[in-house]
Amino acid sequence: MSCRAGGGRGGGAGGGGGLNYYPAGGDGGGDGGSPTIGAGPRGGTGINVVSSRLKKALGLKARRSSQPTILRSSMNPSSAPGSPGRMRGVRDQAPGSPGKPRRPMTSAEIMRQQMRVPEQTDARLRKTLMRALIGQVGKKADTIILPLELLRQLKPADFADGGEHHQWQRRQLKLLEAGLIHHPSLPLDRLNAPVLRFREIMQVADARAIDTGKASDTMRAICDAVLALAWRCAPGTGSPGEACHWADGYPLNVLLYVSLLQAIFDLKEETVVLDEVDELLELMRRAWQTLGIDKMIHNVCFAWVLFQQYVATGQIEPDLAGAALTVLGDVAADAKQEHRDPVYTQVLSSVLGSIHDWSEKRLLDYHEWYGKGMAATGAGAMVIPLSLALSTSKIIAESVPGMGIDLADSEHDGIGSFAGNRVDHYVRCSMRNAFAKALENELGQGNSMVIQRDDDPSETMARLAKDTEQLAQFELENFSPVLKRWHPFPGASAVATLHSCYGVLLKQYVAKATCLTNELVHVLHAAGRLEKALVPMMVEDVADSDDGGRSLVREVVPYDVDSLVARFLRTWIEERLRVARECLLRSKDTESWIPKSKGEPYARSAVELMKLAKATVDEFFGIPVTARDDMVQNVADGLGAIVQEYISFLASCGTKQSYLPPLPPLTRCNQDSTIIRLWKRAATPCREAGTNPRGRAHHGQSESISGGNNPRPSTSRGTQRLYIRLNTLHYLLSHI
Repeated sequence: MSCRAGGGRGGGAGGGGGLNYYPAGGDGGGDGGSPTIGAGPRGGTGINVVSSRLKKALGLKARRSSQPTILRSSMNPSSAPGSPGRMRGVRDQAPGSPGKPRRPMTSAEIMRQQMRVPEQTDARLRKTLMRALIGQVGKKADTIILPLELLRQLKPADFADGGEHHQWQRRQLKLLEAGLIHHPSLPLDRLNAPVLRFREIMQVADARAIDTGKASDTMRAICDAVLALAWRCAPGTGSPGEACHWADGYPLNVLLYVSLLQAIFDLKEETVVLDEVDELLELMRRAWQTLGIDKMIHNVCFAWVLFQQYVATGQIEPDLAGAALTVLGDVAADAKQEHRDPVYTQVLSSVLGSIHDWSEKRLLDYHEWYGKGMAATGAGAMVIPLSLALSTSKIIAESVPGMGIDLADSEHDGIGSFAGNRVDHYVRCSMRNAFAKALENELGQGNSMVIQRDDDPSETMARLAKDTEQLAQFELENFSPVLKRWHPFPGASAVATLHSCYGVLLKQYVAKATCLTNELVHVLHAAGRLEKALVPMMVEDVADSDDGGRSLVREVVPYDVDSLVARFLRTWIEERLRVARECLLRSKDTESWIPKSKGEPYARSAVELMKLAKATVDEFFGIPVTARDDMVQNVADGLGAIVQEYISFLASCGTKQSYLPPLPPLTRCNQDSTIIRLWKRAATPCREAGTNPRGRAHHGQSESISGGNNPRPSTSRGTQRLYIRLNTLHYLLSHI
């Protein structure tokens, strides 16, 4: 006798079929081979599928040769099983059966081989199910608590040694603990008696293997606790015993079902889906009732498995991603239903969030991921993550609120469509990241959108302007043609973003500048050339759009380089004139009109003023800006006013009266006056002039002859200063 799945679908949600007991000679046994559990809908006649309807619907390519799968005589548990779809349909003779061809493999045998289940483990499972179903004809599969039955039926003699049996026993208990306590499908009080009793048994089983014989009190306690937890019902929903819940709690049920779905891929060629996928999925469908899976959850899990396989195989098979997108279309339709199971909502948000995060991680920096020019990572490869991101984003916006994506806002702002706005977001984020990396390469340090280095970054800014122009050109040539499928002018958005990024740095650089220098002029010229290159790119890309890109053009803030140059030039002129005026004021306070040397008979302040004026004029005409010509008159007028004021100061330093010699002081006649002496001389006899009778000269007469108080003629100090000022005027006239 044997135990195998019935050919028809059993009752219950999802159409899960029951495991029924049949005699060994019953119908559907195949070609005389041993009957199997879970044979396919063809009743064990094998699968001979040339092309799968599901693969056609998903756009998956058929394998080069699709031959009937041949049953292998044996499978070594230590060897990796081959893919049934890759086996040749050669009619080899089965060992021990001369002349008898091998029969094709059944769905259950393919499933066992795909899940890498050794024959020894499969034999244990068959033995357990046969013992459990003896005398219980018609018992449904979803009523069997498989780990519990394995613990009851398998003994230490069925294993190689006691250590293997102990480890296997712990795995079964861990599975029961996960399904009944950690992830129950119904609310559970963690302090009720069955839970506490089961935890006590778990502690004992961790230390040593427990006795699972029929007379064992421990085994009886395990059965009582497991059955009490598995057959309970939600409060107020009915009497116990209506349904068995041991593996239908989230996320355990989804993890188990995903592991089943992964069996549809060829073991040798992992990017290929087996042609027998229809029969394998029909076989998995019979586990829906036990795992609490329905069609809606199946679609979400199936989309996840296809996407996961696409990523795990290095993204080399775009058909897998295309199949995932097709299934996501069904998921979108399911998600719009009003009454949804809370478990379905959790599965949906988890799967969509994972796919969306993976896709957006690449799209938010697609220059780094797809800008290398390689075959597998070129610009064309970004179509798949972009399609996945847009599909998942729309489902999230429509059916999964609270995940940060709002459909209404996306359709009324920006480009005007949901897909266009999402693509615009990806373009702008990726361009900012690409610009930041270009800046990092120029600075040779960590990421920064702010120039914080102490040295002059003018050369960095100039080189960055060239890099920005090249980046914009690369975007228009490689990525914009791909993105135009969803966005009316992706190139213009990218160029506008680069223009804004460089404008931020330019604003910071200009804010730190205190005066007009050649380095500043060099940076401003580079910014002007960049803007002249970017604007035509932007205008050309928006020319074919409906509104002419007016919304995009309005957000572009021009650099206005000419105004910046004119402003800095005016500031420079004002600063130079301020220095010249300070020199003039200092001259008024300190000038003494004393020449430096006989070779320079003019004022020192005039020399300083002329040197300052000459340096100002030379520097002004050395500034390489076109706005300079419009401000020549301003410089000339400013310097002329200062020189004129200096001349006025020079002329006002003395008056006419200061240059006339002083009048001699008025005197009166006294006894010692000359007139009296002359009178006395005329009245007395003549004597030798200047001597007295004793031969000495008279003191008064000696002073009279020598001139008395009249000094020798000399040049006055005021006259000397007059000469210096006249020479200074001549110096100014010769140097202006």
